Amino acid sequence: MKILALALGLLIVAIQYPLWLGKGGWLRVWDVSRQVDAQHAKSARLETRNNALAAEVKDLKQGHDAIEERARYELGMVKNDEVFFQVSDGARRE
Repeated sequence: MKILALALGLLIVAIQYPLWLGKGGWLRVWDVSRQVDAQHAKSARLETRNNALAAEVKDLKQGHDAIEERARYELGMVKNDEVFFQVSDGARRE
């Protein structure tokens, strides 16, 4: 009777091994699930960035305000009838 119980116990362990540690086991499913969650987070960040870039492209194609703003802040350009003033916080003395 002990041999039969031992044989059944080993058979149960042998059947459970692929379920937990095999190619399609729970550990593999958990790992793939974690990777999918990480990929979803990365995709959300990239989608946010793409939406911001698409909005910027739309502004540049449709309006002159965005082009003018870039010319002012990135290139330091001014209009013909404007006077440019640069205000500083004052001289730093140490």
